[in-house]
Amino acid sequence: MIARLLALLLLFAPALAGAAPPRVLSGAAPLRVLAASSLTEAMTAVADGWAATGHPRPDLVFAGSPALARQIIAGAPAGVFVAADSAWMDAAETARVLVPGSRRDIAGNRLVLIVPATRPRRAVLAPGFDLAAFVGRGHWTTGNPDSVPAGRYARAALVRLGAWDAAAPRLARAENVRAALAFVERGAAAAGVVYATDARASRRVVVAGVFPAGSHPPIVYPAALVAAGADAEARGFLAFLSGPRGQAILRSQGFTPP
Repeated sequence: MIARLLALLLLFAPALAGAAPPRVLSGAAPLRVLAASSLTEAMTAVADGWAATGHPRPDLVFAGSPALARQIIAGAPAGVFVAADSAWMDAAETARVLVPGSRRDIAGNRLVLIVPATRPRRAVLAPGFDLAAFVGRGHWTTGNPDSVPAGRYARAALVRLGAWDAAAPRLARAENVRAALAFVERGAAAAGVVYATDARASRRVVVAGVFPAGSHPPIVYPAALVAAGADAEARGFLAFLSGPRGQAILRSQGFTPP
């Protein structure tokens, strides 16, 4: 019996020697990244780039910054949070749900006025611009100015140009900037105020004008580690996002340096 076992071992020894070690299956959940809806295409491209380096592709969750911040504060699982303004990142930081010192600004953007591609026209976005007259009997849209970053920037810009008071009654408030984009795409709104990258992502809208940079606070996208899910994968992904390769992907998607 011993002799037969030795013979079998000698027979299969070459194959065993060349075999790859067994894979150890990890039960760890994939990294979960919560990002502002205006980052949909860009963060998808960043996630693809991260996966191309050999890492598991993260799960991406897109929504308005207010909804995401509230979810994180309520304990929703996540490793990285990317907001569309500083205020909602401040809220998460104040609630002590972020890793101290992990916050960094990763991108900027521009604010634009859009119209349906089927009815293209131009607008001079300067003091004296009359948005109410521009939309006529229709409505215009942007994110809810009371909470959504894009809406806050839009209100600041229109106040600065002297157009807010007349235009406010004709505002159709959207739950996030991509919802505002969809209103204009469908023709449900005659115009909309969104980010330049949102307009770039759609063939069904065209840019009527770009708001002067000084008409609103600087548009900034802060990112940070969520304390509950800040493992090595989350730290690595945030480093990739804010590093040269991640920054190059964001620029290729139309975002500006922070």
